[in-house]
Amino acid sequence: MATILPSPPKIGMVSLGCPKNLVDSERILTKLRADGYAMSPDYAGADVVLVNTCGFLDSAKEESLDAIGEAMAENGRVIVTGCMGREAETIRARFPGILAITGAQAYEQVVGAVYDAAPMPPSAFLNLVPERDLKLTPRHYSYLKISEGCNHLCSFCIIPAIRGDLVSRRPDAILREAEKLVAAGTRELLVISQDTSAYGLDLRHAEWPWKGAPVRAHMTDLARELGKLGAWVRLHYVYPYPHVDRVIPLMADGLVLPYLDIPFQHAAPNVLKAMKRPANEAKVLERLANWRSICPDIAVRSSFVVGFPGETEAEFQYLLDWLTEAQLDRVGAFRFEPVAGALANDLPGAVPEEVKEERFARIMEHTALISAAKLQRKIGRTLDVIIDAVDAEDGGATGRSKADAPEIDGEVHLRDASHLTQGDIVRVEIEDADDHDLFGVPLD
Repeated sequence: MATILPSPPKIGMVSLGCPKNLVDSERILTKLRADGYAMSPDYAGADVVLVNTCGFLDSAKEESLDAIGEAMAENGRVIVTGCMGREAETIRARFPGILAITGAQAYEQVVGAVYDAAPMPPSAFLNLVPERDLKLTPRHYSYLKISEGCNHLCSFCIIPAIRGDLVSRRPDAILREAEKLVAAGTRELLVISQDTSAYGLDLRHAEWPWKGAPVRAHMTDLARELGKLGAWVRLHYVYPYPHVDRVIPLMADGLVLPYLDIPFQHAAPNVLKAMKRPANEAKVLERLANWRSICPDIAVRSSFVVGFPGETEAEFQYLLDWLTEAQLDRVGAFRFEPVAGALANDLPGAVPEEVKEERFARIMEHTALISAAKLQRKIGRTLDVIIDAVDAEDGGATGRSKADAPEIDGEVHLRDASHLTQGDIVRVEIEDADDHDLFGVPLD
């Protein structure tokens, strides 16, 4: 007689916020899938919907509350986790029917809440461990989280209050995960944390054995070992500590992508001081010049806050002038938002909203001109491009150069590329450029 298996409960997931949240979502789903749960692509088919929230800015909180509201309206059985979980009273006041609320990184509590809300029917055949971790990104690139938390006390940020102090993973555990990802088809590893440069500080940069040799819990050593795995390695959230200089030769040698994501936040000394950020902007310009002398193709991206309390027109113009000299490749900007619990909320000199908008428009226009000029100089060059999508109908494809991270940077648009597949890394002749993107034809 055939055994009829019970249907496992289905889990839906809405993941908001930064790549670090995305990695948390992947870990939760992997654990649930290993326990036999099935995944639902929509609200209607889910027995429970998980909403992994972002709580960094008030606008992000509103987006999270909107997502919770949609999940409640479409399904009604919702578990909330993530950064906004620390504001459980606010969530329950608006949505009293929420099944459970947990905070960031609370993997065991989230899984436990799912067990309670949608228990797995008893069956030895349903508890199947997946061949590899479940991913919420395309197969060819993966986010690799190396630590949690942050030791900085920036006046505009509440991340340490949400995620705690720095807690680094052991280097051998990170390398083992990266090795599995590459074996499963990952062509690009995106290294993320709250502060990648501080990796291993809490471990006192101790050594662990890896492949018959010791490897330190240190950003430089970790980057070097990751580079040996054969995938592109891209470093995000890198604070410009002095030891970052030692990563640049790894880029020149091809072990690590010539790309640094550094959150400078501002350039005017008084604003940086009010932000409780390092304020030696002249030294940064010297280091940028030195990095480019070692690795001419290095691409530096950063983000800046405009309209910070007390920011004067002169200080904003100082930032624009600094950006002209710094010639950063990719720039994002944010209007300052007061966040409950942030020290900056009590600072004098609040900038009017209309001034924030005007400054935001100016910095984006200013940096777009810099980007356009830099991209024009790439016309005629041949660049390596990783393919993200292929359009079979028009024969085109979209990819990224080594200077472009997914979702946040520019793209390379290709013609005559129907023979390519997602995840290919090909040589491309650059034929044209606009403010943010390149256009070319594959040579492979």
